[in-house]
Amino acid sequence: MANRFDWQSQLAATAYQSFPEAARRPVIGITGNYGEQNCKLGEGYYKSVWQAGGVPVVIPPLSDVQAVVNTLDRIDGLLLSGGADFNPLYAGEEPSARLGGINAERDLPELLITQLAYNRQLPILGICRGIQTLAMALGGKVCQDISDRAQVRHSQDADRSEPTHSVTLEPDSILYHIYQESSHLSTLYVNSFHHQVVEDPGERFWVTARSTDGFIEAMESREYKSILGVQWHPECLPAEEGQPIFRWLVSQAASYREACDLHQRVLTLDSHCDTPMFFPQGVDFSSRDSKLLVDLHKMTDGRQDATIMVAYLPQPLPGEDFRSKVAFDVPGPTAYADLIFDKIEEIVDRNSAYLSIARTPADLYANKRQGRKSIMLGIENGLALDGQLKQLSHFAQRGIVYMTLCHNGDNDICDSARGCDTHHGVSDFGRQVIAEMNRLGIMVDLSHANERSFYDALDISTTPIVCSHSSCRALCDHPRDLTDDQMRALAKKGGVMQVTLYHGFLVKEGKATVQDALRHLEHAIQVMGIDHVGIGTDFDGDGGVRGFADASEVLTFTRHLLARRYAEADIEKIWGGNFLRVMSLVQESRNI
Repeated sequence: MANRFDWQSQLAATAYQSFPEAARRPVIGITGNYGEQNCKLGEGYYKSVWQAGGVPVVIPPLSDVQAVVNTLDRIDGLLLSGGADFNPLYAGEEPSARLGGINAERDLPELLITQLAYNRQLPILGICRGIQTLAMALGGKVCQDISDRAQVRHSQDADRSEPTHSVTLEPDSILYHIYQESSHLSTLYVNSFHHQVVEDPGERFWVTARSTDGFIEAMESREYKSILGVQWHPECLPAEEGQPIFRWLVSQAASYREACDLHQRVLTLDSHCDTPMFFPQGVDFSSRDSKLLVDLHKMTDGRQDATIMVAYLPQPLPGEDFRSKVAFDVPGPTAYADLIFDKIEEIVDRNSAYLSIARTPADLYANKRQGRKSIMLGIENGLALDGQLKQLSHFAQRGIVYMTLCHNGDNDICDSARGCDTHHGVSDFGRQVIAEMNRLGIMVDLSHANERSFYDALDISTTPIVCSHSSCRALCDHPRDLTDDQMRALAKKGGVMQVTLYHGFLVKEGKATVQDALRHLEHAIQVMGIDHVGIGTDFDGDGGVRGFADASEVLTFTRHLLARRYAEADIEKIWGGNFLRVMSLVQESRNI
């Protein structure tokens, strides 16, 4: 019989019999309770995580942001544990006479860690106090006491492992699918130890379970994120009743880590963002600016490597002066584009340790190896040339990688999808512009052009063209979107279409979601093939949908692709590989 106290032999028999010493498992951080000058944790939490295949670590209640951020950088999922009431002053409320004991040591640390984990796209499970933490931190509201409205008992005297009331699950919710797979139940019997509940889940969540007296017993993300809160204590229930939720958390944490690891290997490029449109309001790219969908914080949270930031020039109507259309006092369109590029370069100079201008695909990969984000420059609307072909050489020297020939209205280059068919396609001047762009190694971008202009440019250009931010007309009948025939013609010439996130280009009515963006992407793949698609979000230019609302959610979009079983090589193509292939070909074909 083996000696149970011979720990060295046990170590040799487990850790050192093979390599590596242990298989990698998702690390789940669990917020620790606090009392009597001790950080402590009920065994049910960490044992349930361990039994579900995760590695539990306890997070002490520290409100130091440096400690919180470093903790989040080292875990794959977050479990918000139960405990005492929140101080209602954090919600801007005075305490109810029925308020229970608060835990001042926990409140601020857990509000901070929840918001920061949410920003980082970490999977989160909130239990009892934890569901209330989610509501407090992310825009919901907590009721301080339900005793005068409760019709069933929500604070049991029975053993914690004994269910004492039922909850009804919403169909198509995460919880419903979790328990459909394990027990085919839409009604669960749960234990209950609370006198507070989530009163209003807020805009980020929807209610997925209620008790028979109508109180919220579970909620989950409306933004297609891996975030779930339950009012009961699954860690105390028998394994067949409690373990499914912990297995869900561990599986989501594994998916999160898989996506993070993939982003370490793969370059992620958004081919179109309009952040300079906010320059007149004053922005700080190094802060998490609520006005912006793209900044250093959001790019880092989403593990996004690069974006093509454009100088957008609004198209004046006949009789309008361009200077009346822009916020900066400039003599004309060319000077305006130069001013925008100057301001982008100032942002890069101020953040040079973390951010660089890139002119070529090689620059992008070098910046990624050196741990820096990249901004590439583009022009949206050939109006920037102000009718002078020579300005293309000037902008080529500034480093632009593409120029969108027109915007919303015909210009002197071509007709717009929202224009008046002024030239019946590409103008004579436009033909010269396209030829000069080919010579200078600048990509021709046909987003915003009408069909006649599109086909003209496709015939004129000697190098493949791109549509930096367009979607599929077969799914949303809008003139800005490409027909299947256009898409096939584009692919035949080696070009690329980048699916965009503007609501009106994804759905005809209502607000689009990330699911709609995925439908457009997969339709484009079906029509064009995987080598001719990508993503051009149009962030800060009215792009952004629920589930892919800003640069921090780039990682979540990758998780959707992984869930659909896309191979890493194909995800790499979608996240810029195809676009950069065209960029390389165009730049290599220049003749200066």
